[in-house]
Amino acid sequence: MNASRKRGQNFILEADPEAPLVLDFYSWVLISDDRAIVVDTGMDPAKAARHGHTHLLSPVDGLAQLGVDAARVDTLILTHAHYDHLGYLDAFPRARFYMQAEEMAYVTGPWMEKPWFRRAYEPDEIARLVTLLHAGRLTLHGREAQIADGVSVHWVGGHCAGQEIVRVRTARGWVVLASDALHYYEEYERGVPFAVVFNASDMIAGHDLIRALTDSDDHVLPAHDPRLAALYPAEAENILRLDVAPDHTGARKILHSSAAQVV
Repeated sequence: MNASRKRGQNFILEADPEAPLVLDFYSWVLISDDRAIVVDTGMDPAKAARHGHTHLLSPVDGLAQLGVDAARVDTLILTHAHYDHLGYLDAFPRARFYMQAEEMAYVTGPWMEKPWFRRAYEPDEIARLVTLLHAGRLTLHGREAQIADGVSVHWVGGHCAGQEIVRVRTARGWVVLASDALHYYEEYERGVPFAVVFNASDMIAGHDLIRALTDSDDHVLPAHDPRLAALYPAEAENILRLDVAPDHTGARKILHSSAAQVV
Protein backbone atom coordinates (compact mmCIF):
# COMPACT_ATOMS: atom_id res chain seq x y z
CA MET A 1 0.00 0.00 0.00
CA ASN A 2 0.94 3.63 -0.32
CA ALA A 3 -0.73 5.67 2.43
CA SER A 4 0.97 8.92 1.42
CA ARG A 5 -0.55 9.01 -2.05
CA LYS A 6 -2.32 12.25 -3.03
CA ARG A 7 -5.32 12.66 -5.31
CA GLY A 8 -3.28 14.81 -7.67
CA GLN A 9 -1.00 11.82 -8.30
CA ASN A 10 -4.00 9.74 -9.33
CA PHE A 11 -6.31 11.94 -11.38
CA ILE A 12 -5.65 14.40 -14.20
CA LEU A 13 -6.96 17.95 -13.51
CA GLU A 14 -7.88 16.94 -9.95
CA ALA A 15 -9.82 19.65 -8.11
CA ASP A 16 -8.24 18.82 -4.72
CA PRO A 17 -4.75 17.54 -5.63
CA GLU A 18 -3.32 17.55 -2.08
CA ALA A 19 -6.10 15.44 -0.55
CA PRO A 20 -4.94 11.93 0.43
CA LEU A 21 -6.10 8.84 -1.46
CA VAL A 22 -4.54 5.53 -0.44
CA LEU A 23 -3.24 3.33 -3.25
CA ASP A 24 -3.44 -0.41 -2.58
CA PHE A 25 -1.87 -3.16 -4.69
CA TYR A 26 -3.60 -6.45 -5.51
CA SER A 27 -2.96 -9.72 -7.28
CA TRP A 28 -5.53 -12.49 -7.72
CA VAL A 29 -6.04 -16.23 -7.85
CA LEU A 30 -8.93 -18.02 -9.55
CA ILE A 31 -9.65 -21.30 -7.76
CA SER A 32 -11.89 -24.03 -9.15
CA ASP A 33 -12.36 -27.66 -8.14
CA ASP A 34 -9.40 -28.87 -10.18
CA ARG A 35 -6.95 -25.97 -10.69
CA ALA A 36 -5.77 -22.52 -9.70
CA ILE A 37 -4.99 -19.75 -12.18
CA VAL A 38 -2.94 -16.83 -10.88
CA VAL A 39 -3.44 -13.32 -12.24
CA ASP A 40 -0.34 -11.11 -11.82
CA THR A 41 2.46 -11.79 -9.34
CA GLY A 42 2.59 -8.71 -7.13
CA MET A 43 5.55 -6.51 -6.33
CA ASP A 44 9.13 -7.24 -5.34
CA PRO A 45 9.64 -5.95 -1.76
CA ALA A 46 12.86 -4.08 -2.56
CA LYS A 47 11.24 -2.31 -5.49
CA ALA A 48 8.19 -1.56 -3.36
CA ALA A 49 10.41 0.18 -0.82
CA ARG A 50 12.24 2.13 -3.52
CA HIS A 51 8.93 3.41 -4.87
CA GLY A 52 7.63 4.35 -1.42
CA HIS A 53 5.18 1.46 -0.95
CA THR A 54 4.66 -0.69 2.15
CA HIS A 55 4.75 -4.42 1.40
CA LEU A 56 2.28 -6.36 3.57
CA LEU A 57 2.02 -9.84 2.06
CA SER A 58 3.78 -11.68 -0.73
CA PRO A 59 1.41 -13.42 -3.17
CA VAL A 60 3.34 -16.65 -2.63
CA ASP A 61 2.51 -16.62 1.07
CA GLY A 62 -1.06 -15.59 0.34
CA LEU A 63 -1.49 -18.48 -2.06
CA ALA A 64 -0.10 -20.89 0.51
CA GLN A 65 -2.72 -19.73 3.01
CA LEU A 66 -5.35 -20.69 0.43
CA GLY A 67 -3.82 -24.12 -0.14
CA VAL A 68 -2.18 -23.21 -3.45
CA ASP A 69 1.50 -24.03 -3.98
CA ALA A 70 3.03 -21.40 -6.26
CA ALA A 71 5.62 -23.94 -7.43
CA ARG A 72 2.81 -26.11 -8.86
CA VAL A 73 0.75 -23.41 -10.59
CA ASP A 74 0.61 -24.12 -14.34
CA THR A 75 -1.21 -21.03 -15.68
CA LEU A 76 -0.44 -17.40 -14.93
CA ILE A 77 -2.01 -14.35 -16.58
CA LEU A 78 -0.02 -11.11 -16.76
CA THR A 79 -2.42 -8.23 -17.30
CA HIS A 80 0.51 -5.94 -18.18
CA ALA A 81 4.20 -5.61 -17.32
CA HIS A 82 4.43 -2.80 -14.75
CA TYR A 83 6.73 -3.56 -11.82
CA ASP A 84 3.89 -4.02 -9.33
CA HIS A 85 2.57 -6.97 -11.38
CA LEU A 86 5.80 -8.87 -12.18
CA GLY A 87 7.54 -9.05 -8.83
CA TYR A 88 7.43 -12.81 -8.28
CA LEU A 89 7.81 -14.37 -11.74
CA ASP A 90 10.46 -16.83 -10.57
CA ALA A 91 8.23 -18.15 -7.78
CA PHE A 92 6.20 -20.00 -10.44
CA PRO A 93 8.70 -22.38 -12.08
CA ARG A 94 6.08 -24.60 -13.76
CA ALA A 95 3.78 -21.86 -14.99
CA ARG A 96 3.03 -20.90 -18.56
CA PHE A 97 2.56 -17.14 -18.68
CA TYR A 98 0.03 -15.34 -20.88
CA MET A 99 0.32 -11.68 -21.88
CA GLN A 100 -0.82 -9.35 -24.66
CA ALA A 101 1.58 -9.34 -27.62
CA GLU A 102 1.08 -5.57 -27.77
CA GLU A 103 2.49 -5.20 -24.28
CA MET A 104 5.69 -7.02 -25.19
CA ALA A 105 6.07 -4.91 -28.33
CA TYR A 106 5.54 -1.79 -26.22
CA VAL A 107 8.05 -2.61 -23.47
CA THR A 108 10.77 -3.60 -25.94
CA GLY A 109 10.08 -0.88 -28.53
CA PRO A 110 10.71 2.81 -29.18
CA TRP A 111 8.16 4.14 -26.67
CA MET A 112 10.58 3.09 -23.93
CA GLU A 113 12.91 5.86 -25.09
CA LYS A 114 10.48 8.25 -23.38
CA PRO A 115 10.86 8.48 -19.57
CA TRP A 116 7.12 9.12 -19.14
CA PHE A 117 6.20 5.74 -20.63
CA ARG A 118 8.96 3.62 -19.09
CA ARG A 119 8.72 4.89 -15.52
CA ALA A 120 6.56 2.02 -14.23
CA TYR A 121 8.72 -0.69 -15.80
CA GLU A 122 11.85 -2.36 -14.45
CA PRO A 123 14.46 -3.45 -17.04
CA ASP A 124 15.40 -6.66 -15.22
CA GLU A 125 11.76 -7.77 -15.21
CA ILE A 126 11.36 -7.01 -18.92
CA ALA A 127 14.53 -9.05 -19.55
CA ARG A 128 12.99 -11.88 -17.54
CA LEU A 129 9.94 -11.82 -19.83
CA VAL A 130 12.24 -12.14 -22.84
CA THR A 131 13.95 -15.11 -21.18
CA LEU A 132 10.58 -16.76 -20.53
CA LEU A 133 9.60 -16.17 -24.15
CA HIS A 134 12.76 -17.86 -25.42
CA ALA A 135 12.22 -20.72 -22.95
CA GLY A 136 8.80 -21.40 -24.47
CA ARG A 137 6.98 -20.42 -21.29
CA LEU A 138 5.43 -17.08 -22.34
CA THR A 139 2.50 -17.01 -24.75
CA LEU A 140 1.97 -13.64 -26.42
CA HIS A 141 -1.64 -13.64 -27.54
CA GLY A 142 -3.91 -11.36 -29.55
CA ARG A 143 -6.37 -8.85 -28.18
CA GLU A 144 -8.81 -11.52 -26.97
CA ALA A 145 -7.93 -15.00 -25.76
CA GLN A 146 -9.62 -17.86 -23.93
CA ILE A 147 -7.33 -19.01 -21.14
CA ALA A 148 -9.61 -21.68 -19.62
CA ASP A 149 -13.29 -22.53 -19.40
CA GLY A 150 -14.90 -19.42 -17.94
CA VAL A 151 -11.71 -17.33 -18.07
CA SER A 152 -10.93 -14.96 -20.94
CA VAL A 153 -8.70 -11.92 -21.41
CA HIS A 154 -9.56 -8.76 -23.35
CA TRP A 155 -7.36 -5.87 -24.52
CA VAL A 156 -8.30 -2.36 -23.41
CA GLY A 157 -5.02 -0.44 -23.65
CA GLY A 158 -5.10 3.02 -22.09
CA HIS A 159 -2.94 2.67 -19.00
CA CYS A 160 -0.25 1.06 -21.17
CA ALA A 161 -0.25 -0.22 -24.73
CA GLY A 162 -1.02 -3.81 -23.77
CA GLN A 163 -3.31 -3.43 -20.76
CA GLU A 164 -5.87 -6.22 -20.54
CA ILE A 165 -8.77 -7.17 -18.30
CA VAL A 166 -9.84 -10.67 -17.20
CA ARG A 167 -13.41 -11.93 -17.43
CA VAL A 168 -14.20 -14.73 -14.97
CA ARG A 169 -17.33 -16.85 -14.56
CA THR A 170 -18.10 -17.18 -10.84
CA ALA A 171 -20.98 -18.54 -8.78
CA ARG A 172 -22.43 -15.02 -8.66
CA GLY A 173 -22.04 -14.35 -12.38
CA TRP A 174 -19.49 -12.79 -14.72
CA VAL A 175 -16.86 -10.77 -12.87
CA VAL A 176 -14.21 -8.58 -14.48
CA LEU A 177 -10.81 -8.21 -12.87
CA ALA A 178 -10.15 -4.77 -14.30
CA SER A 179 -6.50 -4.72 -13.28
CA ASP A 180 -5.09 -1.26 -14.02
CA ALA A 181 -7.78 -0.47 -16.55
CA LEU A 182 -9.33 0.79 -13.31
CA HIS A 183 -7.18 1.76 -10.38
CA TYR A 184 -10.18 3.09 -8.45
CA TYR A 185 -13.95 2.74 -8.74
CA GLU A 186 -13.99 6.51 -8.97
CA GLU A 187 -12.54 6.46 -12.49
CA TYR A 188 -15.40 4.23 -13.61
CA GLU A 189 -18.05 6.20 -11.74
CA ARG A 190 -16.91 9.64 -12.90
CA GLY A 191 -15.63 8.64 -16.33
CA VAL A 192 -12.17 10.11 -15.73
CA PRO A 193 -8.70 8.78 -16.65
CA PHE A 194 -6.00 7.73 -14.23
CA ALA A 195 -2.90 9.92 -14.29
CA VAL A 196 -0.48 7.19 -15.44
CA VAL A 197 -1.71 6.84 -19.01
CA PHE A 198 -0.48 5.88 -22.47
CA ASN A 199 -3.72 6.62 -24.35
CA ALA A 200 -6.52 8.48 -22.55
CA SER A 201 -9.17 7.73 -25.16
CA ASP A 202 -8.52 3.97 -24.93
CA MET A 203 -8.58 4.23 -21.15
CA ILE A 204 -12.05 5.81 -21.12
CA ALA A 205 -13.36 3.49 -23.84
CA GLY A 206 -12.21 0.57 -21.70
CA HIS A 207 -14.84 1.49 -19.12
CA ASP A 208 -17.54 0.63 -21.67
CA LEU A 209 -16.00 -2.76 -22.43
CA ILE A 210 -15.81 -3.54 -18.73
CA ARG A 211 -19.52 -2.78 -18.39
CA ALA A 212 -20.32 -4.94 -21.43
CA LEU A 213 -18.46 -7.96 -20.04
CA THR A 214 -19.87 -7.95 -16.50
CA ASP A 215 -23.29 -8.76 -15.08
CA SER A 216 -23.42 -5.44 -13.19
CA ASP A 217 -21.23 -2.75 -11.67
CA ASP A 218 -21.13 -4.93 -8.53
CA HIS A 219 -19.13 -7.44 -10.59
CA VAL A 220 -16.26 -5.04 -11.35
CA LEU A 221 -12.99 -5.28 -9.40
CA PRO A 222 -10.38 -2.49 -9.74
CA ALA A 223 -6.72 -3.09 -9.02
CA HIS A 224 -5.79 -0.48 -6.42
CA ASP A 225 -8.88 0.71 -4.57
CA PRO A 226 -8.93 0.43 -0.75
CA ARG A 227 -12.72 0.36 -1.03
CA LEU A 228 -12.41 -3.34 -1.89
CA ALA A 229 -11.43 -4.12 1.70
CA ALA A 230 -14.67 -2.53 2.89
CA LEU A 231 -16.84 -4.25 0.27
CA TYR A 232 -15.56 -7.83 0.47
CA PRO A 233 -14.95 -10.22 3.38
CA ALA A 234 -11.49 -11.25 4.51
CA GLU A 235 -10.62 -14.86 3.79
CA ALA A 236 -7.49 -14.40 5.93
CA GLU A 237 -5.35 -11.47 6.97
CA ASN A 238 -4.74 -9.28 3.90
CA ILE A 239 -6.66 -11.72 1.68
CA LEU A 240 -10.11 -10.87 0.32
CA ARG A 241 -12.77 -13.19 -1.06
CA LEU A 242 -14.13 -11.61 -4.23
CA ASP A 243 -16.54 -14.22 -5.61
CA VAL A 244 -19.31 -13.13 -3.23
CA ALA A 245 -21.62 -10.14 -3.48
CA PRO A 246 -20.15 -6.87 -2.14
CA ASP A 247 -21.42 -5.47 1.16
CA HIS A 248 -22.23 -1.83 0.47
CA THR A 249 -22.95 -1.10 4.12
CA GLY A 250 -19.30 -1.83 4.84
CA ALA A 251 -18.22 0.42 1.98
CA ARG A 252 -19.60 3.41 3.83
CA LYS A 253 -16.80 2.89 6.34
CA ILE A 254 -13.90 3.15 3.90
CA LEU A 255 -10.67 1.88 5.36
CA HIS A 256 -7.59 4.05 4.99
CA SER A 257 -5.20 1.12 5.11
CA SER A 258 -5.54 -2.41 3.76
CA ALA A 259 -3.60 -5.03 1.82
CA ALA A 260 -0.65 -4.16 -0.36
CA GLN A 261 -0.56 -7.63 -1.87
CA VAL A 262 -3.98 -9.21 -1.86
CA VAL A 263 -4.68 -12.59 -3.46
